[in-house]
Amino acid sequence: MSTSRSLSPLDRLLDSVQNALSTVAGNPRAERANPSESTPDVVLDEAERRHAAGLMRINHVGEVCAQALYIGQAAVARDPATRAQLLHAAQEETDHLAWCADRLRELDSRPSLLNPVWYAGSYAIGALAGLRGDGWNLGFVVETERQVEAHLEEHLQTLPEADGRSRAILRTMKEDEARHADHAEAAGAKTLPQPIPRLMAAASKLMKSVAYRF
Repeated sequence: MSTSRSLSPLDRLLDSVQNALSTVAGNPRAERANPSESTPDVVLDEAERRHAAGLMRINHVGEVCAQALYIGQAAVARDPATRAQLLHAAQEETDHLAWCADRLRELDSRPSLLNPVWYAGSYAIGALAGLRGDGWNLGFVVETERQVEAHLEEHLQTLPEADGRSRAILRTMKEDEARHADHAEAAGAKTLPQPIPRLMAAASKLMKSVAYRF
């Protein structure tokens, strides 16, 4: 939400706390229509339902982490334009979060039990990245979104063939993530040096293996 005055450090802290509570314990609302609305639902067998739910739980966790990363980065961003870009991306990630939550309910499943842990860790990483400066801040956005694009493509390939509703959501998410990365690159993102991308990929792999079940 726009404001006519500069936010103080306390304002940003309170905003971050409100976002954390809404993301982890609330029921975020999407500003855009769910991409799966026009896709008929089908009855999956039990194995397919469990697999689809596991994948959508991973994607829900990914959106929890994205919220925390962007809010953490925005809290320490020096340039108002960079902060505005991060908050805009965070709003689109809220759409993704709501869509994944909707699909989990349709699959008679639930979000990860570890969402508070995922959020806290990602917020800390985002804030640390932001403290390096806006160029590195945006570079972190690019690397994060490129890795998310890759795992969304993997999920699109491994979802049950009949699960068109989950697939419609993931396709739109993938398009949004690519756009976030492109915008960050255009805004002056720096390329992250190794081993940071490898460490990010390793952390993502651990998160996916845990979130699929819990």
